Amino acid sequence: VQLQASGGGSVQAGGSLKLSCAASGRFTRIISNNGLGWFRRAPGKEREFVAGISWRGGDTGYADSVKGRFAISRDNAKNTVYLQMDSLKPEDTAVYYCAVSRSSVYTTRLENVNYWGQGTQVTVSS
Repeated sequence: VQLQASGGGSVQAGGSLKLSCAASGRFTRIISNNGLGWFRRAPGKEREFVAGISWRGGDTGYADSVKGRFAISRDNAKNTVYLQMDSLKPEDTAVYYCAVSRSSVYTTRLENVNYWGQGTQVTVSS
């Protein structure tokens, strides 16, 4: 399975970006049955959970630092997960990675991720 992330870029604080991650390859249908999510790694920091969505789409979760500003969604027909990021702050600067969990629910733990996307850079300037 290949995960292609897009939508990253450079914005000023208070701006918005929308990330997309599309799956392709032989087993993309399994993506629609698995939890999906976004993680990020800021310079000098460990990779951390940002947002997750379970396979039905009704169950979502967010890191405290992004609650109320970020929104995750998915389109199972397109094997795609999205992350709408509003009111961006300089501390949101990081490489963002989409992830497929090992089960139908999203995961907040790195070891429970089955597939990773290649990452997309988000830079927020003050």
